[in-house]
Amino acid sequence: MLSKNLVNKSVTLLTAIAVFCVYSMAVLALPKDISGEITASGDVSVNGQKVVSGSTVVSGSMITTGDASTATVSLGKTGRVELSANSSLTLRFSETGITGILNEGKVRVANSAGVAASISTKNGTVIGDAGQANNFEVQVECSHTHVDTFSGLVTLRNGSNDRQVAAGTDAIEGNISQQGCQPCVRPGPGVPTASIGTLPLVAILLAAAGGVGAAIILGGTSGDQGGGGTTVVSTVR
Repeated sequence: MLSKNLVNKSVTLLTAIAVFCVYSMAVLALPKDISGEITASGDVSVNGQKVVSGSTVVSGSMITTGDASTATVSLGKTGRVELSANSSLTLRFSETGITGILNEGKVRVANSAGVAASISTKNGTVIGDAGQANNFEVQVECSHTHVDTFSGLVTLRNGSNDRQVAAGTDAIEGNISQQGCQPCVRPGPGVPTASIGTLPLVAILLAAAGGVGAAIILGGTSGDQGGGGTTVVSTVR
């Protein structure tokens, strides 16, 4: 009887040890939650509360920026997330992943190699290649989503349709010509916007060239006006 009780107790003890070891291994295998530090400029809110630079952001927070406002969430070696003005993003992160739902506006994500990164919008999901460091930007427009890849490689996914967006290229998902939406003209990754106000740079350069040409014509003809003659210069509109 004593021997049987000893065996039962030994089996129970060994079972408890095995369960504890399996549980410990499972806990260690789970990605660890980390906290981020936000740098805020202007009107920035986290979960509806206004914040200032240096505030802590936890996974699952909704970050919102107002007019002329920006926010950057630093995640240490995991990466960085930057929100432009008039943006709203629900952000989740851990040591091994960065995910977000972009409701409006524009977000730029930089993730380290080995960190999975994805941003979802109403038009699809942008997924960074976890095998390398990526730097990409996602913008929700009126009727579509625009993706710019600055470095690395991302995939623009809509259902079963995947499109790779390599560094230096961009892609659009959605109906860019939807009625009631302002046309979107973008210069592509790394190229500054060629406009001043609403006047394209090309038009400005042409106007400037026309002005210079007119000045040359006027300068060249001013010396030929002897004898009281009148020189007429036609204006090109």
